[in-house]
Amino acid sequence: MAEDCSCNKTSCSGCESEGNCSQTPKGPESFLEPLNAASSIKKVIGVASGKGGVGKSFVTASLASAMTRAGYKVGILDSDITGPSIPKMYDVHGPAVGTENGILPIPAKDGTKIMSINLLVNDEESPVVWRGPILAGTVKQFWSEVCWGELDYLFVDMPPGTGDVPLTVFQSLPLDGIVIVTSPQDLVELIVKKCFNMATMMNIPVLGVVENYSYFECPHCGEKISVFGESNIDATAKELDIEVLAKLPMNPDYAKAADDGVFETLEVGGLEKALEKVKAL
Repeated sequence: MAEDCSCNKTSCSGCESEGNCSQTPKGPESFLEPLNAASSIKKVIGVASGKGGVGKSFVTASLASAMTRAGYKVGILDSDITGPSIPKMYDVHGPAVGTENGILPIPAKDGTKIMSINLLVNDEESPVVWRGPILAGTVKQFWSEVCWGELDYLFVDMPPGTGDVPLTVFQSLPLDGIVIVTSPQDLVELIVKKCFNMATMMNIPVLGVVENYSYFECPHCGEKISVFGESNIDATAKELDIEVLAKLPMNPDYAKAADDGVFETLEVGGLEKALEKVKAL
């Protein structure tokens, strides 16, 4: 995107330069932050959930790693400031360094560029005890002050819920769409609807929903066991007119790869439909 964009729109939606514009859109209703001048990002995809503990970071990293293996230039913006997990999954450690153009994200072994609060603090195990405005400001800085370079896709690992930081991501970053992550529990309908309704209010397209922890497959007989009970995700998705993009199993190998910091070596099956949705943006 040329830095002299003068389309005068209040939103990047529908602009032929959407996602690559370093300029703040004109108009009093726009809250979009300007992209770092040394960055060019084609598509921005949020991964969101209505509650915590559903494997949102796992889905974010799975999508990002798959796109990296497919030959795309990929980054992950970890906007879950108080509960960052992406750096550990990739065994990436700080401190991130700054240049005259901005802070440099740290690449994982597979080349995926990562920025997280854990790459900026002195002690990765120290809690981030900040109020909402500071958390929101940090997310904005990850967009406007980080030198991402050229990326085909930036995945934003969002914090759960509908509070300050998710709202900041929706309003401040030019999201091309979000993937909602949930799990097959009784609260699934409420969880998905909260996240869907927030995205709708912010005029952000919902690409679909991924159900994590959908079942456990017995390693001996192959039987699929619904640990959390039977899922209602299909009915909920039909009601909201969105697609179920994947139903992912509980797999100890996935947890081990994340704990060992070798997530880039893991190929998570079942995400083909989600990946096609992302590529079609």
